[in-house]
Amino acid sequence: MRPLVFRLKEGEDLRKGIEEFAQKENALSGAVISAVGCLKEISVRLAGAEDSLHDKADYEVVSLTGTMSKDGAHLHIALSDKNGKTVGGHLKYGNTVNTTMEIVYLALDEYEMSREYDESTGYKELVIRKK
Repeated sequence: MRPLVFRLKEGEDLRKGIEEFAQKENALSGAVISAVGCLKEISVRLAGAEDSLHDKADYEVVSLTGTMSKDGAHLHIALSDKNGKTVGGHLKYGNTVNTTMEIVYLALDEYEMSREYDESTGYKELVIRKK
């Protein structure tokens, strides 16, 4: 295991930034374990929904967690607005950092993680292989 810490700056896409960082660090099997910061535009797919929630407003990241594989990220986010209302779901592209995003990422170098179609769920699911 290899802990990594990085920061995204204003205007960067949160999901894209995490995926690019993992690629650059050769850390495509891993997990986001902490994120602190704020967004000025959000795109989140809510549970069971076909469409995503999009909004251009200030949100604090309350929680961000998920896994990374060579096939991309599967991340869940919880966000709080100016009234303290919290919403969460699947992190999509289009979440724009406002001022900063501090991220702690754990590279799991002992594993090769990928996503493969699972007939029982109908989705590409995480497959973990020990190296």
